[in-house]
Amino acid sequence: MDGSIFTLHRGTAPLLVSLPHDGTAVPDDITARLTPEARKVPDTDWWVSRLYAFAKDLGASVLVPRFSRYVIDLNRPPDDVSLYPGQNTTGLCPMVQFSGTPVYVEDGAPDGVEIAQRVKTYWRPYHQALQDELKRLREQHGRVVLWEGHSIRGEVPFLFEGSLPDFNLGTSGGASCRGELQQRLENVLEAQAGYSHIVNGRFKGGYITRHYADPGNGIDAVQLELAQRTYMDEQRVEWDDHKAQRLQRVLQALLETALG
Repeated sequence: MDGSIFTLHRGTAPLLVSLPHDGTAVPDDITARLTPEARKVPDTDWWVSRLYAFAKDLGASVLVPRFSRYVIDLNRPPDDVSLYPGQNTTGLCPMVQFSGTPVYVEDGAPDGVEIAQRVKTYWRPYHQALQDELKRLREQHGRVVLWEGHSIRGEVPFLFEGSLPDFNLGTSGGASCRGELQQRLENVLEAQAGYSHIVNGRFKGGYITRHYADPGNGIDAVQLELAQRTYMDEQRVEWDDHKAQRLQRVLQALLETALG
């Protein structure tokens, strides 16, 4: 649906997988103002739609954007209020890369008018689709789980100290999903020995997780931030089949638990 901005696979199960940082496209007029490094869109959540492709076989709906977070960050509020006050982060229309270097060449950054237009063109259609699909699934099943799939390099000094755990589960400190669901997901992570994990660590859940969660009314929201080393070569930016297949077994157990 609406392949110009996003694709939506409509499933039959009470599960919506949202992948807001999977997109890599950048319109030509914006590309012309990016630094040479930023044109490579290095802060992409590389191949998360490929990683979660199995979710469709579980009956999940899957929502994937076409455009890069450098065009607009779909996991930020439209008023660009910081999600992590006091910590380094990137905004609605990022001006700084995860490396701490500029996204735009000198005098190339968008002004307020352009940012407002990007919200209208790219942000609102994605969020309308997300909202409508949550509504459809909740009405059909009486409940729905919104699963926010993300990934990031394991070491990003600009954003956090040291090395990130492999699995970073976020539930906004327990506010975005039922406690028993969080516990069951934690049990899955504790039962496996191949990956490190943390719950509500550096990544507690972004705007989508926090904004759409309503566990008291049947909408649970969970964010999973994966260290990219778990399924790819971070230095070469290359997919690794062996790593990915191993990781997908744990991912599938998590999504099956979310559906349970």
